Amino acid sequence: AQATSVRHRASSVLQAVVAACSLAMKLNIANPSTGLQKVFEIDDDKKLLPFYDKRMSSEVSGDTLGDEFKGYVFRISGGNDKQGFPMKQGILCNNRVRLLFKKGMSCFRERRKGCRKRKSVRGCVVGPDLATLSLVMSKKGEAEIPGLTDDQRPRRLGPKRASNIRKLFNLEKKDDVRNFVVRRELNEKKKKAPKIQRLVTPAMLQRKRYFRSQTRQRMVLGKKLKEEYTKRLSEYRQEQKELRAAEVAKKKKEKKETTK
Repeated sequence: AQATSVRHRASSVLQAVVAACSLAMKLNIANPSTGLQKVFEIDDDKKLLPFYDKRMSSEVSGDTLGDEFKGYVFRISGGNDKQGFPMKQGILCNNRVRLLFKKGMSCFRERRKGCRKRKSVRGCVVGPDLATLSLVMSKKGEAEIPGLTDDQRPRRLGPKRASNIRKLFNLEKKDDVRNFVVRRELNEKKKKAPKIQRLVTPAMLQRKRYFRSQTRQRMVLGKKLKEEYTKRLSEYRQEQKELRAAEVAKKKKEKKETTK
């Protein structure tokens, strides 16, 4: 009787774990070409099997998700488990770990300068314990997906970096990037343009030349000072040598006089 009760308890615990793991997973699919994203709720575990044990940045076919996803290929970009802990690239496991974070690491924002913090994050391997899985569309299939591929959502802001503006408008090196910056209308009279980053201007080149000349001058001055120092040091040593020799000679003379 005791053995049957233990077995019954074990099976109930197993059922509870299976029920917890088999809850619906949300797939947050983003389409970079249209600027749209949509959340799909998947209840069937069999549809999600191809995603399990795959790492972040892996590409997975979407054929198992349904007929509407036939031919689509998705890249796994991240996710959250049921307690809200985010997936972190590079942690090769499918459970939570506690790591010491510092500035520059993903999943962490520095509150005070120089501070570090130990936080819980989830590994980058997909498992059934995830509540949300973020996917990015790599390849479009045959059918259109409403709210994801059938519409265009233009970017609110244009590129800010000079090289990205050149890339967008297919410009050559001689073209002036400032004439092609994307301006945003605030109202009928006023427009707003971003400050172009990494823009090579005559003033910037002049500043660079000035800094280099300053560095060169400092190097020359340092070399000159070092030469003067070594010269003075050798003179000082020679003076000390002569003084010591004179002192020794004086002591010898005094010794001779006393012995006589």
